[in-house]
Amino acid sequence: SVFLKYKQDIQTNYCGSSGEPQHHDAEEGEKSLSRSEHLKKHQQRPTGKKSHCCSDCGKRFNSSSDLKIHQRIHTGEKPYSCDQCGNSFTQLGSLIVHQRGHTGEKPYSCDQCGKSFTTSSSRTTHQRTHTGEKPYGCDQCGKSFTHLNSMIVHHYLNIHQRTHTGEKSYSCDQCGKSFITSSQLTTHQRVHTGEKFHHCSGCGKSFSTLQTLKLHQKTHTGEKSYSCDQCGKGFITSSNLTIHQRTHTGEKPYSCNQCGKSFNTSSHLTTHQRVHTGEKLHHCSNCGKSFSTSQSLKLHQRTHTGENPYSCIQCGKSFTTSRNLTICQRTHTGERSFSCNQCGKSFVQSSDLTVHQRTHTGEKSYNCDQCDKRYSDKRSLIKHQKIHEGVVS
Repeated sequence: SVFLKYKQDIQTNYCGSSGEPQHHDAEEGEKSLSRSEHLKKHQQRPTGKKSHCCSDCGKRFNSSSDLKIHQRIHTGEKPYSCDQCGNSFTQLGSLIVHQRGHTGEKPYSCDQCGKSFTTSSSRTTHQRTHTGEKPYGCDQCGKSFTHLNSMIVHHYLNIHQRTHTGEKSYSCDQCGKSFITSSQLTTHQRVHTGEKFHHCSGCGKSFSTLQTLKLHQKTHTGEKSYSCDQCGKGFITSSNLTIHQRTHTGEKPYSCNQCGKSFNTSSHLTTHQRVHTGEKLHHCSNCGKSFSTSQSLKLHQRTHTGENPYSCIQCGKSFTTSRNLTICQRTHTGERSFSCNQCGKSFVQSSDLTVHQRTHTGEKSYNCDQCDKRYSDKRSLIKHQKIHEGVVS
């Protein structure tokens, strides 16, 4: 969820951006070390110099063991497994803490009230209720909190309120685009720098965020956890399912404040608004042509390379986009997933349904600039304009 994403961002900021293991994990893991391992770990104690660098993201660490633990974020390796439930963990300390959930063991007691906890960090947090200590301060309003989670919730609410006020305090110095959070700005800036730290071990493809990599990896496994209850189509994320369901309901919650046109996703609205602003941030290195979205640029570049990566297994035809392949496949299966909720007529494409629905609403969005005649679809407008060009009598 969006909340969890903000939580991860804030925990990175407040729990050490160097990525060292969290204290309770390190403490629990320390207990299971032999004498020789203790000596080795002692010799690796911080000297003020972080000489161990991650080759994937550039983060630096005090010891090779801390670097090794960090690298599991990139590799997905979880070498410590619970023999009771099968859950796996990146650190031994995390496994030890988890196992206490099964055994009920709580070895850390508060010396003031006797309450017991599974980790020393949980006890430390609890003891602040006695001392009144509030070590977590909001960097925006100065308010202090006893618990990190309380500050995260506070921070998240502040961020959420900006979605209503429209406040975007973080601006890109290259293109001027503004963002609600600093982490969103950092992610966006990778569009300009081309920085991609996260690599897929399956195909070698690189991504600017870990979340994007995780979603991509599902394309290899074929995992689609979210299914549409109307047509059975599967999706990798719940947000993609929600967007898809709007093709059945016709819901378009995002409206352009300049022309009133509505869209089923905020990204489609953002792309549309560039029609009014003329903004085209993505440039083709082959011919210099500019595009309003990176996806449009990517599709255009295939006209130079001749790449048609999507092939139909029934007729062998190849396509530049997966969408065109899906449309082709429906001509073979006869599938018509998009139905009009007014008359029941079904269509192969959502765009055909949209055009059809205008016969019910009377909407005619396409205007002839020569005679002011209006049409419900672009194809009819183009056909009409040929009359003015003298192509059709």
